[in-house]
Amino acid sequence: MNRLFLLLLVVSYSYASAQTVEVPDWALPGSATHKQVPPPADFHRPARTDMKSIGLFKGQTDVGAALVPGSSQYDAATRKYTIVSAGYNVWYQRDEFRYLWKKASGDISLAADVDFPDTAGYGDRKAILVIRQSLDDDSKEAMVALHGAGLMHLAWRAEKGAMMQEVRINHRKDHSTDSLNVGLAKRISIEKHGDVFTVLISMHGEPMHAVGEPVELHLDGPFYVGLGFCSHLPAKTDAAVLSNVVLKD
Repeated sequence: MNRLFLLLLVVSYSYASAQTVEVPDWALPGSATHKQVPPPADFHRPARTDMKSIGLFKGQTDVGAALVPGSSQYDAATRKYTIVSAGYNVWYQRDEFRYLWKKASGDISLAADVDFPDTAGYGDRKAILVIRQSLDDDSKEAMVALHGAGLMHLAWRAEKGAMMQEVRINHRKDHSTDSLNVGLAKRISIEKHGDVFTVLISMHGEPMHAVGEPVELHLDGPFYVGLGFCSHLPAKTDAAVLSNVVLKD
């Protein structure tokens, strides 16, 4: 699928779908006149799961059932996964994103190159590599996220239903200056060793190297591991392409 066709598909599908849904005020993206806030504490939507294998993964799920259904494709010739998803966020105490996953146990690592076909897309959209306890929207999880504007973070939800926490990988502690102010990372990875989760990156194709501080989180096996994407727009889809995916368990 060429890039122009993909962009046309995402835009037309998003426009048609967004006309038919009502967006809660809390889910609207942040702007000069609006601040996105956490959803109501008891707000949940059941996951929409398709038990259809895609590349390395055994199933695909709209975690949190975003207002516009997501989709995904795999090109075996180029080893590229295209993930199309709406979703207000992967944050707070619940998530909305498209997830390609398999079940695993024990130590594991996942790495991928990331590309955003629409270079003018929303800056807070997130391509994520995520390891989570369940497909519930409020599951315990750890993830590395690469935002459309370049921010990277290691984030985790320590308990089911808890608020997310983060370590910003490419920002100094005062968030005033980027310490890796050199554009989007070419490749990102998350590794789980026991209860310790670490992020590795390659900015320009150099060998992968660990960045930021590791975090500790206990997940019972089996858990879920895979690729995800969230447009950060509750009723409008966008796309991320993840390629050269390596999953080691």
